[in-house]
Amino acid sequence: MSSSEIQKTRVINELRGFIKKLLQDPRIMEQSLEITRQELSGDDQSDAMVRIANRISDTTSVHIPDDPAEHSEADKLFLELLKEVVNEEQALY
Repeated sequence: MSSSEIQKTRVINELRGFIKKLLQDPRIMEQSLEITRQELSGDDQSDAMVRIANRISDTTSVHIPDDPAEHSEADKLFLELLKEVVNEEQALY
């Protein structure tokens, strides 16, 4: 297996585990979206994604490392999608 294939397999396994966790506790999504809405609606946008990650880790069974440099591909994708969904919601209103 090439390093590219190994990387893809690792990312798929991370996402698979993450999706399984979401299916086991559907409240994670609503809690995560609410946290994202609160943090993105505030005046201080600097480090908003770090605060979102920390609050999600503190209030759900999802653990996202404090240091963004340690975020896995699944962590990055989840945070990016939360931001995208909230921004799209806000654009509708």
